[in-house]
Amino acid sequence: MSGDQITTLCEQLMKAVNVIMDGGSSSRYRLEALKFCEEFKEKCPHTVQCGLRLAEKNNTGIVRHFGLQILEHSIKFRWNGMVHRDKVQLKNSVMTLLSRGTHNIMVEEAYIKDALSRIVVEMIKREWPQQWPDMLNEMDKLTAMGETQTELVMLILLRLVEDVVTFQTIPAQRRKDIQHALTQNMMQLFSFLLDILQEHTQNYKQLKADTTQENKAKAHCRVAIATLSTLAGYVDWVALHHITADSCKLLEVLCMLLTEPELQLEAAECLLIAISRKGKLEDRKPLLVLFSDAAMHCILSAAQTAHGAGLVEQHYMFLKRLCQVLTALGGQLTALWGSDKDVCQPPNFNKYLQAFLAFTNHPSQYLRSSTQIAWCSFLRYEHVSKDPVLLDVIPQLLHATMANLLKVGFPSKSDSPSCEYSRVDFDNDEDFNAFFNSFRAQQGETIRLSCRLSPMTGFNMASEALQYQLTAIIDVGPTMSKTGKGLCSIFSPSFVQWDALTFFMESVMSQLFRTMEPEHLPVADGIELLKAVLSYQTHDPLILSCILTAVSTLSPFLLHNATVLPQVLEKLFASATFEVVEESQGLQAPRTRAVKNVRRHACSSILKMCRDHPELIMPVFEMFYAHVKRLQQDERQLTQLEKCALMESLVLLSNQFKDYARQKAFLEELMAPVTNLWLSAEMHSVLSDPAMFLSYIGADVTPDDPIREDPAGINRSRISLCVYTILGVVKRARWPSDLEEAKAGGFVVGFTPSGAPIYRNACTEHVIKLLDNLLALIRTHNNLWLPEMMAQLSPHFMKAHDMLEVEKNAILGIPQPLLDHADAPVYKSVLERMQGFFCTLYDNCFHILGNAGPSMLQDFFAISNFAESVINSAFVNLENIPDYRLRPVLRVFVKPLVQSCPPEHYETVLCPILGPLFSYLLQRLSGKWVVINQRGLLEAESGGPEENPESQEMLDEQLTRLLTRESIDLMTVCCCVKKGPETMPGDMDDDEMMNTNDGPHVGSEELTDLGKCLLKSEEICKALLATAYSAVIWNDTITCQRATLQLCWPLIKQVLSATLHSDATSWFFMSVLRGLQMHGQHEGCLAALVNLAFMIYEALRPRYPELKTVMQQVPQISGDALDQFDSKLLNPSSHKMGDKRRKDLFKKLLSGCIGKPLGQKFKKEVHIKNLPTLFKKPKPQPTTPIEETNEDNILAPLFDPRAQDI
Repeated sequence: MSGDQITTLCEQLMKAVNVIMDGGSSSRYRLEALKFCEEFKEKCPHTVQCGLRLAEKNNTGIVRHFGLQILEHSIKFRWNGMVHRDKVQLKNSVMTLLSRGTHNIMVEEAYIKDALSRIVVEMIKREWPQQWPDMLNEMDKLTAMGETQTELVMLILLRLVEDVVTFQTIPAQRRKDIQHALTQNMMQLFSFLLDILQEHTQNYKQLKADTTQENKAKAHCRVAIATLSTLAGYVDWVALHHITADSCKLLEVLCMLLTEPELQLEAAECLLIAISRKGKLEDRKPLLVLFSDAAMHCILSAAQTAHGAGLVEQHYMFLKRLCQVLTALGGQLTALWGSDKDVCQPPNFNKYLQAFLAFTNHPSQYLRSSTQIAWCSFLRYEHVSKDPVLLDVIPQLLHATMANLLKVGFPSKSDSPSCEYSRVDFDNDEDFNAFFNSFRAQQGETIRLSCRLSPMTGFNMASEALQYQLTAIIDVGPTMSKTGKGLCSIFSPSFVQWDALTFFMESVMSQLFRTMEPEHLPVADGIELLKAVLSYQTHDPLILSCILTAVSTLSPFLLHNATVLPQVLEKLFASATFEVVEESQGLQAPRTRAVKNVRRHACSSILKMCRDHPELIMPVFEMFYAHVKRLQQDERQLTQLEKCALMESLVLLSNQFKDYARQKAFLEELMAPVTNLWLSAEMHSVLSDPAMFLSYIGADVTPDDPIREDPAGINRSRISLCVYTILGVVKRARWPSDLEEAKAGGFVVGFTPSGAPIYRNACTEHVIKLLDNLLALIRTHNNLWLPEMMAQLSPHFMKAHDMLEVEKNAILGIPQPLLDHADAPVYKSVLERMQGFFCTLYDNCFHILGNAGPSMLQDFFAISNFAESVINSAFVNLENIPDYRLRPVLRVFVKPLVQSCPPEHYETVLCPILGPLFSYLLQRLSGKWVVINQRGLLEAESGGPEENPESQEMLDEQLTRLLTRESIDLMTVCCCVKKGPETMPGDMDDDEMMNTNDGPHVGSEELTDLGKCLLKSEEICKALLATAYSAVIWNDTITCQRATLQLCWPLIKQVLSATLHSDATSWFFMSVLRGLQMHGQHEGCLAALVNLAFMIYEALRPRYPELKTVMQQVPQISGDALDQFDSKLLNPSSHKMGDKRRKDLFKKLLSGCIGKPLGQKFKKEVHIKNLPTLFKKPKPQPTTPIEETNEDNILAPLFDPRAQDI
């Protein structure tokens, strides 16, 4: 093509690029222009000439950028087809562009520099070092031409290391060659980078004060910044001796640059990467040079200057990096201290800790939280925690932590210096709230570790703060509660202070009682504090809740001095019936969440005391029991849940009788009111008939006042009381943990053949007679979803079966809005009350059944027709029950039932229950996943999912995922022996799970006795296998990985000895391959699925030739390679090959069906050819035994003249 034609073509390309980038262009013209440009890049043979012409610096920026894109495209996709002369010409042209093809460093656009550096890197990836050995020398020469070229060289070196080391975007052999060459030249390269950095920073410092040289100074600064960024790319992976070479010259230079405002952020980031390096402890010792006077002075003075500048984003970001630098330095110190006799307390350790304290006291909550990991590390580590300098700092640290526990700094407020920083760090109050909760947990650990070293320091501080708070005047602040005048909201200063104080006290006291010997405890001081707290009077529910926390925190002192126990119980019982009274009218105010929380807090405190310290209450048991009975007789005093909490405390105390007959009689007396009500004829009729049940609870009528009027509320509360009571007794009643005490008390009824005791529970007889009505209630509840029963609901209660908003938000991952819920009523309407009733009642019924197995053991499973009764109640009408109600059935009932069932009841109880259940789950889940997949196809055709993430489809899909995971988890518990760590893939974070590269767990190949029992049934076996192998193709990565790692292989291994139908084996294998297509983009799933496919093929291929037919359907598979693999598999004796090698070959065969991320699916592949290897290891020659070797033959090579060439 002539020069004129090239010019014409370039003009057309310029016009096309301008049309594409012009905002005023019509979509048709833009599409045509885009098509023209793409066709040019793909088809035109003159892309290099046009690209170079367009990249000339007299063109506009967008045209030049397109020209550079053309050149990059040509190198990526046409380099392998170019002749040597064209490659050299293109390389020389690009080097010319580098040397004089760009504008001045301060004028040139960043995207031009980036595009130009990408072109050079693409050539380096294809030619260096074998065919471009002088590349580094050429880069060195370019830097001598000026600041513009030096910056470009830095960008090239950075881009190269990112592609080769960081992102590893090139083939393994080329990556190995380039990385090896970089390593070989690293000493010179580091020296080169350091020289450039020092030269340009020195020039910048000299010129910045001269106003006439401002642009020149900025140019030097720009180069220095680019060099620091490049250094950061290399410091992350090079050998540590390069970083610490020349007496840590690099670290010294970086520390000096911390005082330069324009360079300090990049210097801090580079320094952070260097200090964070892992490696041999011996190699990391030089990093402690940063504790020297000069380095510490630079770091601290830079921090003081940045802090003094106020909230400027640049300075604030630098402070964050500097805090991370100090944290990383602390990590190195804890790793090295004590590892060698030479490494002990570093110089300036006190200065370092004071600097850390300054960050801990900084107004920014983010900076405060950044110090917690290091503090915990210091306090936990043996050698550092004993250092006197650190011990002297603990009081200051505790003071700082106590102040930091104050929950202030919300972005929407201005009541603290922290608010200004929070507006930079957090988008809204919800984000801040989530962060602060995590931060507070970290602080709790810091306090506990500090008090482990100095418990009395923490106790004295808590005591002093509590005494001050007890005498302080209540400050409600500008945002007071709406419930009553003078009451606090959660933002009131007094509540914020009380809340922080009680958290501090909990952390201190928990460590105090664990660390100190009983005789050294400050019992007298503790009891005085407890008396002061008990005498404190308040009518504010939020403050009272904090008081209750303080009482619970101090109550362990009662174990050493119980004189104030009656006052403690009096305070707790009074709080359990707490109400807010409106002073102006003398009337009881509406019960808010804050009031409900106080009452429940009091009941929980009583329950906790009876659970943890029953020996305290037993001496006053009769008084305690009488008080509880009085409260329960008055229906207006306590809600049903509060009554049950107190009743549970009595059950816990009855465990201390350690006498079966006495406890049984006591439980009978305790449960008598509930038993009479539950077994009454009226209640039996209500619980057995869905229509009567709806009428009884008031769901079939519309209330006149839907907000307040609720005439059927009393009926619902009676049912709730019965269910809560049964659950409380089943959960809490237990036999003595000591075998001798249990035998003496009559709790042991025999021993198993292995010698394990067989216990009985005092509650068994009382609970079993209530189960018939409980199962009737469950059956009735399931039938409420029948269409005819849904039609009987009044229009007002049509949504009574819907999920609560809290549940929906939890499933969708939507954070709760941060509002002051303390003022909100417990339920806003009768409808919401009805929703809460249905939800908690259903869950609690299954909690009873789930807890009954571990509680009543063999007596529960020996109930006559137990399996039939459960099937006819819990599993009735499942097809109409929504996923959000079926999930708790599996999780809180079936799973504990399986785990607690004795082996002798597997066939009579579990098999009849699990068989139909597994078959139904397979049918249900398969149908739901078909719908989800069809919806996904429709969304792909229409251009994407709905905008609203809260749509019903999104909720249904997420519920299906959760139900599927519950089902796979249940099957795993039934079938697989869990060995090794308890962690399962579903318990990991998504990122952690996706990075798991192991195959199936080593211990997961073994089936449980129950699993073997289940697989004896053909129907159950089919359901289990079909579900496990269907799960790998359902579009949920967690489900896929759970099934692959835990279920698929153990199940199919068990049936290998049987004769499987050839269609079945093909389906199993094809399911795994389809799973690879669906989930192969995730590393964790990929490794597990390939491993599973390999094991299936290896185990079944010799008996089932059909598997080869399935393999032949894999896209892009090589028939010859498959035949070779098959022959090696079928004739292992003639082809010896390691297991890893066989798996790698098999994975290569499957490469055509391994799924890719959406962004990679239609990407044009770049092919980079391997070059001749630089260092080829000679094959070892077979050695001759020395006694058979002629002596002359040994000595002769030593005198060979060619030996000098070796």
